[in-house]
Amino acid sequence: MATFKVNALLRKTRIAAVLAAVMAVPLAEADVLRVGVASAGGGDPVTFSGSPLGIVRNQQLLEKAFAGTGTEVQWFFFKGAGPAVNEALSNQQLDFAYQGDLPAVVGRSNGLDTRLLAALGVRANLYLAVPKGSDIKTIEDLKGKKVAVFRGTNGHLVSINLLAAHGMSERDIKVINLDAGSTQAALVSNGVDAAFGGRELFKLRDKGLIDIVYDNPEQDVRYTRQTALVVRGAYEKEHPGNVQKVVDTLVDAAKWTSEDSHRDEVFAEWAKSNDPVDSLRADFTGVSLRDWNSPLIDTFLLSRYQAVAEQAKDEKLIRRPVSIEGWFEPGYLQTALKAKGLENFWTAYGADGKQPTGNTVAGK
Repeated sequence: MATFKVNALLRKTRIAAVLAAVMAVPLAEADVLRVGVASAGGGDPVTFSGSPLGIVRNQQLLEKAFAGTGTEVQWFFFKGAGPAVNEALSNQQLDFAYQGDLPAVVGRSNGLDTRLLAALGVRANLYLAVPKGSDIKTIEDLKGKKVAVFRGTNGHLVSINLLAAHGMSERDIKVINLDAGSTQAALVSNGVDAAFGGRELFKLRDKGLIDIVYDNPEQDVRYTRQTALVVRGAYEKEHPGNVQKVVDTLVDAAKWTSEDSHRDEVFAEWAKSNDPVDSLRADFTGVSLRDWNSPLIDTFLLSRYQAVAEQAKDEKLIRRPVSIEGWFEPGYLQTALKAKGLENFWTAYGADGKQPTGNTVAGK
């Protein structure tokens, strides 16, 4: 009888220990804030350029904001860009993400529960590059050529739009799906005839290895890419205080990054990602830092996301249609702007990206 009682007691003790461990998991997970970046990044420690969130990363602003709270901030960088971020969000391996418009739309179409909290870099250009000495001088010259395109990223639809504007579609070229790093290697080795890409191409141009034959000279917003701060829906519901703190921190960085007087300092910070300062200057020629780094959820941002959603459906990149209604959550941004006296610091734009509107946050 004594042995039975001891064994029963041991079983109860083990069960209690297991239950305690299981109950402790959510608490442990809540003490970690995981941020994903839809870029392989560069530098040591790894960081990225072209966004106020890169400044947050470099200056450890989130780590400082959460100091003493018991919350550890972790950063993850994805060579597979937006599609890889979607997978991590789906597997609940991330809480927040820096992600472009098209992959965010694809994720939502596939049932991914996310909220968009603020802009993280808008009006980003897409460039067309060719190997040095190429006969390709215009977009029309791409017909029948091997062209590198990073499918599923926020540059994919822009490349489709550029082809369409010149009377072509992807069927008129030989699309080679390559990430940013592989694209650069293919250009240098003549593995492709041309490639669409971002500011990383300027480094190769400045070394005399490639030519850039298209750079959106009219700054047409239809040929630009947008990026936003994404939060996993469940995390936002469970930890609204953490979400507010993240948005507050982002707004502080966006203000500093938006000041033209800080232009050289901003480029120096972004260059820690191994993007040369000269490449950044080339990419930002004639570009207002204040407009680029604006976190506002304005009519411009909403209209671009809706346009991407509609075109993604037309191009059969998604199966289910996506509406942006209820997807953006402006409350955290409104709170941060009001608390910091920044409600009129950035200009809110209409759908054309040129005409100002009266509201700092659309729908306000």
